[in-house]
Amino acid sequence: MKFGAGIVVAVIAVVAAAGAGYRLGHQGFASQAQSSASATTGASGDSAKKERKLLYYRNPMGLSDTSPTPKKDPMGMDYIAVYAGQADEEPAAANQIRISTEKIQKLGVRTEAAQLRTLDKTLRAAGRVEPDERRLFTIASKFEGYVERLHVNVTGQPVAKGQPLFEVYSPELVSAQREYAIAAQGVDALKGAGSETQAGMKQLAESSLQRLRNWDISDEQIKALATTGATQRTLTFRSPATGIVMEKKAVQGMRFMPGEMLYQIADLSALWVIADVFEQDIGSVKTGAKAKVTINAFPDKVFAGTVTYVYPTLKAETRTVPVRVELVNPGLLLKPGMFAQVEVAALSRSKVLTVPLSAVIDSGTRQIVLMSQGEGRFAPREVRLGARSDNHVEVLDGVKEGEQVVVAANFLIDAESNLKAAIGGFGDASAPALKAAGHQAQGTVDSVDLKDGSVNISHGPVASLKWPAMTMEFKAANASLLKDLKPGVKVAFEFVERAPGEWVITSIKPSVASAHSGH
Repeated sequence: MKFGAGIVVAVIAVVAAAGAGYRLGHQGFASQAQSSASATTGASGDSAKKERKLLYYRNPMGLSDTSPTPKKDPMGMDYIAVYAGQADEEPAAANQIRISTEKIQKLGVRTEAAQLRTLDKTLRAAGRVEPDERRLFTIASKFEGYVERLHVNVTGQPVAKGQPLFEVYSPELVSAQREYAIAAQGVDALKGAGSETQAGMKQLAESSLQRLRNWDISDEQIKALATTGATQRTLTFRSPATGIVMEKKAVQGMRFMPGEMLYQIADLSALWVIADVFEQDIGSVKTGAKAKVTINAFPDKVFAGTVTYVYPTLKAETRTVPVRVELVNPGLLLKPGMFAQVEVAALSRSKVLTVPLSAVIDSGTRQIVLMSQGEGRFAPREVRLGARSDNHVEVLDGVKEGEQVVVAANFLIDAESNLKAAIGGFGDASAPALKAAGHQAQGTVDSVDLKDGSVNISHGPVASLKWPAMTMEFKAANASLLKDLKPGVKVAFEFVERAPGEWVITSIKPSVASAHSGH
């Protein structure tokens, strides 16, 4: 029995040793397998990391500034590396608009580089046709008399230069003719007299002749009067130019006084168009500029003209400046009083930096363009504009040459960003758009400036902006948000970026921990 018990003990020891060996071997194999798998995974991870392509380093405060190399911001914070594939996953900065590639294609977003070009501008203005003032002729008598006979008695009748208009009778005219005839005969009769007598008679004859000429008596009539000595009872007035009778006041048998207008004749072979150019465009209009004139009565015809004068006065009622355009009137198609549409080619200037007109979003108080920053990111930027053409506008400040601006669907992008901000303003924590509109943080109030409407807060990390804990100044959206704040109070707050680098608190309240400690 003692021997058998010893054998049993030996067998048990052997089995135990074998079991322990198996367990140790199994654990070693498992450990080896795990190490192998871990090594494989690590190698795979290292390989994946090595394959990631570094795109750029972005500003840690969420500003639009990026750098191709590592750097620090003015606060000493390191710029954050952005790798290929990671850019699509990161949220846009607070002052940026983030749109997916699919939505960009659906909206039809198109960008174009700001570039230097010469602005070819065409100004359009309404105008009216008027006679050329230099081609208006008024027929008025310089003596008193009566209209004896009318040769042209219809307003609007065309007349030729030298054509008889009317005949007048005047006692003064007859008397002046007789005086000249007698003086002319006296000169002939006194040829043998003394020199003083001849000189006196010649002087009298010259005075009588000058009097007739001052009354617009033609040289032909004066010559006939000097030759025959016979006075004429009537005097014929002739047209001074070829044109149209614009006004006729003469009536047969009427009495007229010196200086009274009897006829007005206009030469309409050339006309004026007086265009009313808006005040903001008048600086681009120069004399000598070419103009195109169209009339509703002849839509298929374009009349070419030239700007000859810019009037020195402005019409306060319409804020326009009259501009004179001269043009010929072939076939007398244009009539005084017609309305006209005028296009004036503004004189070109040197090349200036421009963007398409469609790129500008005008709010009435400022002008904005959306800058494309790649990877579906767009940032609004305020610009100062200058001269405009039909398709482009000069950029005086805000954009550099070569920068990409959104020229199509920019209003849709702007509307989407405004919609997100509006939804976030409701304060619904369940709304997904809330995160896109604002950022949330917790911290401790350091100081409050009610006059300036600002507060200094030492806050913790801000995940949505990838900010570390820091102390910074915030503006308050309204003064009521600051009235209950005191230094040392722990708060939970929400803020947005109103302008680059300007962070504004839209909601703030004591945190739960602070409220409990107060109780």
